[in-house]
Amino acid sequence: MTYEPVPIPAGVPDQLTIALWDFSWYTRTGPGEPFEDLDRAFAETVTRGYNTIRICAMPYLLFGSGLDTTRASFGPLGGGYAQGTRWYDVKHRVALDARAHLVALFEAARRHDVHVIVSSWEYQQSPAFYGDRSWFDALTAVAPADRAVALAQAHADLYAHLADRDLADRVAFVELHNEVQFGRLTDGLEPDGTDLVVPLRERLTAGLDAFHRRLPHVPVTVNYARVPVDALRGVPHNIDVAVFHPYVYGVLGELAEQLALRDEERFSTERARPFLRPGAPDYQDWQPPLADRWRKDATIVGKPEIYVHDWCDPDAWDRYLYEHHEAHHHAMRLKLDLWMDTAKDFSRGRGVPLVFGEGWIGYTPLNTWYEEGPIGTEVCRAAARKARSIGAWGSVVCSNAAPHHPMWAEVAIQAECNEILRQGARPPA
Repeated sequence: MTYEPVPIPAGVPDQLTIALWDFSWYTRTGPGEPFEDLDRAFAETVTRGYNTIRICAMPYLLFGSGLDTTRASFGPLGGGYAQGTRWYDVKHRVALDARAHLVALFEAARRHDVHVIVSSWEYQQSPAFYGDRSWFDALTAVAPADRAVALAQAHADLYAHLADRDLADRVAFVELHNEVQFGRLTDGLEPDGTDLVVPLRERLTAGLDAFHRRLPHVPVTVNYARVPVDALRGVPHNIDVAVFHPYVYGVLGELAEQLALRDEERFSTERARPFLRPGAPDYQDWQPPLADRWRKDATIVGKPEIYVHDWCDPDAWDRYLYEHHEAHHHAMRLKLDLWMDTAKDFSRGRGVPLVFGEGWIGYTPLNTWYEEGPIGTEVCRAAARKARSIGAWGSVVCSNAAPHHPMWAEVAIQAECNEILRQGARPPA
């Protein structure tokens, strides 16, 4: 099927060096939090060599839900729940005029000459932080087959809202949703083989078509967790950018499997006990307050994973990964190279630019340091060199290199990797 991709707008950088601000730019705005002052967050981002941020722009909340967002409430999941879990350790509940906050973000982006990849995490986890379950209920009320189109319409309205304020030039491109094969966009579908990439294609194609009809001059796409080398035929023909998240896991995957972090039927407290701090409660007892239990349904992150991340002993966790890394080292590097080469070939075959919006090792507990230490940072360097060598248009340093993660303090490695990336080629015409 022939499709002519929408070109990247004039004025967008030839090379995107991407910081993953995700949904944290609105959930982490309380006193002392990393996005309390947007100008400071942008200044720190530019200092580290980034020229682009990637965000959940909450499009459906703002332009599809019908909810009054003039005093939208965002905050933690309740009690101490998820406070040791990366991305979830929100400290304060705040009230924002959400549309005004979106405009403020784009105005600050212009002041600091930063571009924005506009995405959505809404069918994965963003509503878990909301003041009540109305956002979550509005999303799930949309029939699964219609969700991609509903997101497309909301994104188009969001873009128009920015254009009316002369801010749309900050948009690098639009993603209908984050990691589309993992989340509630797939509800009601049966896997094809091991994945939902192929079964999801029709829904995503319809969503991309809907956006193109509204805004034919704006590049739009979807992105995928991992590089689905066994299912690339499932990527819609009408994408304008190829976006993948190569998390290779390796030794981290071995530990996650050993602890059954993503298998509630196999998981037990005793299985995880060697990696927990003294005094950790039983898994079944680790819950948000009763009034907040719905938040567990509003996120797709595995509940054993949250429990272990909250209560893990960082030294025990990292020690295991370092002690077992050697057996996985070659396979992890080989997998990363293979996935990135496959992504390159796919993007060239489609005639669209290639972006790595997240990566590289995997989901680690907040206070561990494996991905931020000497092994993990060398993976960052290798991935940056690989992204440059294959002509990727954009890449992260790694997913943990963002204002709301401890790695943000490691300025030198971020500047080094972004300098490597800036030596890359222009995107395809």
